[in-house]
Amino acid sequence: MDLIAILQMQMEYLVMCGIVGLFLKDKSLEPKLGSLLSSMLVTMTDRGPDSAGIAIYGAGDGKNAKITIQSPNAKKDFDGLESDLRRALDTAVAVEIKSTHAVITLASEKLDEGRAAIASLRPDVRIMSSGDAIEIYKETGLPKDVISRFGVTSMSGTHGIGHTRMATESAVTTLGAHPFSTGADQCLVHNGSLSNHNNLRRELVREGMTFETQNDSEVAAAYLTAEMAKGKDLGEALTGALSDLDGFFTFVVGTKSGFGVVRDPIACKPAVMAETDQYVAFGSEYRALVSLPGIENARIWEPEPATVYFWDHEKAA
Repeated sequence: MDLIAILQMQMEYLVMCGIVGLFLKDKSLEPKLGSLLSSMLVTMTDRGPDSAGIAIYGAGDGKNAKITIQSPNAKKDFDGLESDLRRALDTAVAVEIKSTHAVITLASEKLDEGRAAIASLRPDVRIMSSGDAIEIYKETGLPKDVISRFGVTSMSGTHGIGHTRMATESAVTTLGAHPFSTGADQCLVHNGSLSNHNNLRRELVREGMTFETQNDSEVAAAYLTAEMAKGKDLGEALTGALSDLDGFFTFVVGTKSGFGVVRDPIACKPAVMAETDQYVAFGSEYRALVSLPGIENARIWEPEPATVYFWDHEKAA
C-alpha cells in the first residue's frame, strides 16, 4: 500500500462523519427535541460537510401513519398529490410540504397501500421513511442549511438521531445521505466502513429486501430490519451485527420506541455518551453534548467495544 493510500485510510478513521442521538426520558423536553438535536448536529459540521440528515420520532396517535417523501422536482411532484392520493386510496390524506420533502398522513392500515400508490403516481419521488412515529429529512449540504430548510428546530418528539456525512463509499446525493430507513419506524446512522456489504446485500435481496443505493450503511440498516422481522428486538439485532458485519462501525439506530448504540470490536471511531434523569445522548465527540441541559451533572462515558446499549420507552413505561 502506498503512502497516499495509507494517509487516506487514516483520514477516514479520524475524520469521517459525525453522529448525534438524543433519547428523552423527561416529557417536558419533548417540545425541544428538534432544537436540541439540531444544535448537536451543527456542532459536528466539520466531521462531514457533504450532506446531512435527521430523524425525528413523535409519539403518534395510534390511528394515523406518516410517509416522508423527497423529490428533486418538488413543485411538479407535490402539486395535486394530496387529491391524487385521496382518489387512489379512497380515504382521507393530508400532505404537508416542507421544501423538497413532504409528510403524508394517512390511516395506519393504509400505510403499505399508500407507499405503493406513491410509487405509481409519482415514480420520481423517493420515500425517506414511513411508520407511525418517524419523519426523516435529509439533503446534500451543511447541517445548518438542511436544518433550516426543513424547520427542524421547531419540531417536537420523543427521540431522534442525526448525521453529517463525509462521503467515502459512494457519491454525494440525497439518497446517499443518512439516516437510512429500510423498515417501518426504523433508521440507522453510521460512521465507518463495512467490508462485507456486497455479499450481505446479495443475501438480503434473496430474502426480499430492496435497496436504492450502493451505500454500505444502507446494507447495515437492511440487515437490522431483516433481523427484527424475524422477531428480534433492536438490542438482539445489534448483538447479531457484531458477528455478521465486518469492518469498522459505530451505529446509532432508532425504532418506534427505542434507541440503540453499538461499536465494532476494535472501536476506532470516536464516540461519547451522556445520561441524566432527563435524557440519554450520543455524540461522535463530547463537544456535541455541551449545550444539553444539565450536562455538567451527567454520567459521561465512552461506549465499550462490541457492547450493545439500548433504551426503550415501552420497556421503561
